[in-house]
Amino acid sequence: MTHACCGPGYASPEAAIQAEREKVLYAIALYTGTGIEEPDYLATIDVDPNSPTYSQVIHRLPVPYIGDELHHFGWNACSSCHGDAHKSRRFTVIPGLRSSRIYIVDTADTKAPKLHKVIEPEEIKAKTNLTAPHTVHCLADGHVMISMLGDSEGNGPGGFLLLNDNFDIAGRWERQADTMRFNYDFWYQPRHNVMVSSEWGAPKTFYPGFDLNDVAAGNYGHHIHFWDWSKQEIIQSFDLGEEGLIPLEVRFQHNPDSTHGFVAAALSSNVWHWHKSNGHWEVEKVIDVPSVEVEGWPIPVPSLITDILISMCDRYVYFSNWLHGDIRQYDISDPAHPRLTGQVWCGGLLGNSGEVQGHKLVGGPQMLQLSLDGQRLYVTNSLFSSWDNQFYPDFSQTGSYLLQIDCDSKNGGIKINEDFYVDFGKEPAGPARAHEIRYPGGDCTSDIWV
Repeated sequence: MTHACCGPGYASPEAAIQAEREKVLYAIALYTGTGIEEPDYLATIDVDPNSPTYSQVIHRLPVPYIGDELHHFGWNACSSCHGDAHKSRRFTVIPGLRSSRIYIVDTADTKAPKLHKVIEPEEIKAKTNLTAPHTVHCLADGHVMISMLGDSEGNGPGGFLLLNDNFDIAGRWERQADTMRFNYDFWYQPRHNVMVSSEWGAPKTFYPGFDLNDVAAGNYGHHIHFWDWSKQEIIQSFDLGEEGLIPLEVRFQHNPDSTHGFVAAALSSNVWHWHKSNGHWEVEKVIDVPSVEVEGWPIPVPSLITDILISMCDRYVYFSNWLHGDIRQYDISDPAHPRLTGQVWCGGLLGNSGEVQGHKLVGGPQMLQLSLDGQRLYVTNSLFSSWDNQFYPDFSQTGSYLLQIDCDSKNGGIKINEDFYVDFGKEPAGPARAHEIRYPGGDCTSDIWV
């Protein structure tokens, strides 16, 4: 299916599923917090099985500074701009969560991206009083919107930063955020005039590491917020309470007519489903992952659900249990009653994991990215530098993996692809830790349809 007259992305989720298979992917690779005094970088990885460099890092773009903690990144344009032939998905926007610096990278040469622009934290603070950039989404009007987790002092609630077509700061998106204590992820669904956002904590709380006392003190979030997209203000908030501590990634279904979506609460280790009924948003818990007693741990160890995504066909939800070490696949044909259809072990604290190509799988599965056709799930294992060091202290010596999980998109079921292993422990400057993954052609966690 071709749309030569149209802009970036795809006309619909169905068109995306029919797209050409991914040949390369981009992954964030980190030295922040490892003891290696080198800048973080964007790694280009060959994922074409017919290529002689299959499952290898083929290019590295280091940023100019040390200690940024590159984290989540996104695009200047996606399927929300598909109707605009003047737009193209050429630039990726890569924030530093710890430095509050934002890098604009030109991917015109798909296999060898180049640095295009740097937005310094001092300018962001001066113009918006915001720090700690996290989620990046492109908007249909050409702006790029970034969730910011703190103010200039590292306190909550943060807000939302807008960049214009030239990647200049255009100000803040939200008109009012007075009922929001913290910020984290967001996803908008234009046909329902809604945006959903979630809560982690204030940067000054999570930067040093995880402290259980901060949970007791109320320093971590447990709300999700529904915003009026056009008015840019919160219309409904849900307190998930003790059962919804640290709700992180929020995912609407890809069908733009759908009101169904999911959020995973990391510390409570459960998944919540939302939808709109009779003009109001409703939220219910639909999956619980029980904590497990582990020798040497003062409390039963939560699974710590850190990433979640929905397949482009809206049939499956996948999530990673970073501390337990497993990835799960659920059939969400009935979104209110997910059904477990697949599970693999990729590290973790429970000792259930094996090896791939002779490599012991260290750390736990974390960031996920699914192919558009739903058949290949890529996974990395770094969460956040200070938390990595705390929960997996050997991680800075071993470096990350990047794995590929084969997914049965018809009948359900997942298994590790033994022919694919990217070893970030063998990088030229020393072991690196890999985080978020994107494809040049768009993916299941960045494309939104209007």
